[in-house]
Amino acid sequence: MAAIDVKSEILPLKKVMLHRPGKELEHLTPNALESLLFDDIPYLKIAQQEHDAFANLLRDHGVEVLYLEKLVAQVLDLDEEIRHEFLMQWIREGRISTEKWQKRIYDYMMTNYGDDNLALVQKTMEGLILGDVFFQQNESLVDMRSDASKVLINPMPNLYFTRDPFACIGNGVSLNHMYSLTRGRETIYGEYIFRYHPDFKDQVTLYYNRYFPFHIEGGDILNLSDTVLAVGISQRTQSEAIELLAQQIFDDPHSTIETILAFDIPDSRAFMHLDTVFTQIDVDKFSIHPGILGPLVVYEIQKGDHKDELKVTRNETNLEKILEKHLKIDKVTLIKCGGNDRIASEREQWNDGSNTLCIAPGTVVVYQRNEVTNELMREAGVQVLEIPSSELSRGRGGPRCMSMPLVRSRN
Repeated sequence: MAAIDVKSEILPLKKVMLHRPGKELEHLTPNALESLLFDDIPYLKIAQQEHDAFANLLRDHGVEVLYLEKLVAQVLDLDEEIRHEFLMQWIREGRISTEKWQKRIYDYMMTNYGDDNLALVQKTMEGLILGDVFFQQNESLVDMRSDASKVLINPMPNLYFTRDPFACIGNGVSLNHMYSLTRGRETIYGEYIFRYHPDFKDQVTLYYNRYFPFHIEGGDILNLSDTVLAVGISQRTQSEAIELLAQQIFDDPHSTIETILAFDIPDSRAFMHLDTVFTQIDVDKFSIHPGILGPLVVYEIQKGDHKDELKVTRNETNLEKILEKHLKIDKVTLIKCGGNDRIASEREQWNDGSNTLCIAPGTVVVYQRNEVTNELMREAGVQVLEIPSSELSRGRGGPRCMSMPLVRSRN
């Protein structure tokens, strides 16, 4: 089995990566919500219970569940130098610029977590406050006006949305350059997994690198088939990044992708990624937010006649036609989030009614709270598996956002 093998949104899911929410959520405060991309503060205890229910449902359906934090800890277990490199990178990218402070934070992390790499990784996700490092021995500070609760290194509360920092494409990976500074450090973990972890090292082609100049996020990347990739031009993904991604994919002789469809969707917090308004749930069925229906600008990108040349065709048509053409099927059914009720549609799209995780053709994991949309899917013959979401949904992401498929199989 290949380390990464994802050539569909609907083939049976065999292996997935999750991140169980941790103490990073408890470092959210009202004043920091906007900068950390949250609208509310989830209750950690219940969020963890909901996430465990999600993971257990996947296991019950034959999916192997890996955890991001454990994979990174396994990397750090390999070699002391790797751990040193990782920790210093985390400190520097946490915007700690002076050598004195870098050393002090490094020493604190090694003293308190050096014997347990999983705890060390979880602490990097949780973030640091001034009191962690400087107030343990009643030390005085140069900045006398600061108190123990001042943030030194921000937490990463968005990490339970594992879909975004990187995206699996065929047998390769897009290790993303995130839209916001807040989420930029999340991709450090993927960098170390793919560079050093024995299950992935030297087995995965990087189609995009976190150091490339343009931002792109995994929620905008959908594997429609082994030959067709969809990417959203959105609030979080630039068209220039899609062009660079396309060149990398087409340059790989092992890639089976022949066409990349770039969907131009509204630049909006509510529509932050393509998968918040559009996901595949069966061979010929898709969930859709009505707000993007009607004429839609889609760019068809294919390999050009010369090296590094792309052939780009602009289409303004309806979504059904573009999907029927490229998936080679007679009729596509779009199941509207909230149906024809505008209020239900807007409410349930906000609560990720369109953000489904398909674990086999016609079988999807959804949030329990989106009752109108869930019933419409059942009426269309879809098996709907519901998970609780009173707290998880506060982060503005659904089951697809919370999961990174690593292997889907035809077997």
